[in-house]
Amino acid sequence: MEGQRCIALIAHDEKKDDMADFARHHQKVLASFRIVATGTTGGRVQEACPGLEVIRLKSGPLGGDQQIGAMIATGEVDMLIFFTDPLTAMPHDVDVKALTRLATVYDIPMALNRATAENLIDFNSAD
Repeated sequence: MEGQRCIALIAHDEKKDDMADFARHHQKVLASFRIVATGTTGGRVQEACPGLEVIRLKSGPLGGDQQIGAMIATGEVDMLIFFTDPLTAMPHDVDVKALTRLATVYDIPMALNRATAENLIDFNSAD
């Protein structure tokens, strides 16, 4: 859909259940967005919300984080919801840092936990 806002969804392994639950809870609002997600997260969101169309990119560690970063840099992503797991070491931590840096540089709304994501979605549902 022309002019449709794009939201990127990413969740570390220990947060994927939370992301699926978040998507299920906010399915109506999310349906108004073009949704892109890293591979496994996108699959989990689709399982939880079969009615949502999710564009699945590569898995985060295999380049999906960087694909979304590139989309941020080209202005294709309007909002990032990334449920991070600060208690688990990530072998692709540099990719995660690069992604959050790009979201900051390009000044797009970014939620790194569910509480912030809830506020972003609530704010956007008021539009």
